[in-house]
Amino acid sequence: MATLSSDEKVRFLKALEEDAEFRYAVAGLLGLDTVISELRNLRSDFLLYIKEQEKRWEENNRRWEENSRRWEENDRKWEENFKRWEENNKRWEENNRRWEEAYKRFEAIELELKKLREDFLEFVKLEEKRWDEANRRFSRIEMELGALSETVYSRYVLEDLREEISVRGEKIVSKQRNADFDGVEVDLFIETDRAAYVIEVKTKPSIEDIGVVLVKADIVQQRVGKPVVPIVTGVMIGREVESYAKSKGVAIYRY
Repeated sequence: MATLSSDEKVRFLKALEEDAEFRYAVAGLLGLDTVISELRNLRSDFLLYIKEQEKRWEENNRRWEENSRRWEENDRKWEENFKRWEENNKRWEENNRRWEEAYKRFEAIELELKKLREDFLEFVKLEEKRWDEANRRFSRIEMELGALSETVYSRYVLEDLREEISVRGEKIVSKQRNADFDGVEVDLFIETDRAAYVIEVKTKPSIEDIGVVLVKADIVQQRVGKPVVPIVTGVMIGREVESYAKSKGVAIYRY
C-alpha cells in the first residue's frame, strides 16, 4: 500500500484548507459527491431561472411600448405580472430555503473535513511513534547481531592464526578482544613471542576500514615494540577492498 512522505502529507492538508475545489473533490471521494451534485444542479437551475426572467422582462418592456395607449389591457397585464411576482417571490423563498440547507450541508462537510484532518494528524503521530520504536528495536538487533558476528569471526580468525603461528614456530603470549591502546580499541589483539596481530572484524569491510586498521597497527607497534601484522576479516569483501588491502600489506581473512 502506497504511503505519503511528510512533505506530501503537509501539502495535502494545506490543499484541503486553502483550495475549495480540491476540498470538494476530496469530499466527493469520501462519498459526498451526491450532495455536491445536487448543489451544482440547484445552481444551474437558478441561473437558468434568472435568464428566463430577463427574457420575460424584455418581453414586458416591448409590450409596454406597444400598449402604452391601452391602459385597460395594461391593467390586466399588471395584474398578471403581480401574480407572476408572487410566484417569483415564492420561488425566491424556496431557493433561499434550499441555499440555507446547502450552507448547512457545507458546514457539515467542513466539520467532517476538520475532524478528518485531526484524525489524520493523530494517525501520523501514532505511526511516527511506532516507527521510532521500530527503529530503536532494529538498532538493538543490529547491535546484538554485530556483537554476535564479531564474536564468531574473532573465533574463526583466532583458530586459523593459531595454526599459522604454530607453523612459523611462534608461541602465543596473549590474546584479547576489544583491547584498548591509549583509547584506541582493537577488535582482536594477539601477541606472540615474535610479533603482534591487530585484527579488525567487519561484516562488510570498506576501504576506510583498511585505513583504520593500518592506523591501529602503528599505534600498537609503538606500544609493544614488535612487528605488527594488520588483518581484516569479514564475509562480504569486495574486490576493490581486497586489492587495496593487499597493496597496503593488510591480510584478508574471508569467512
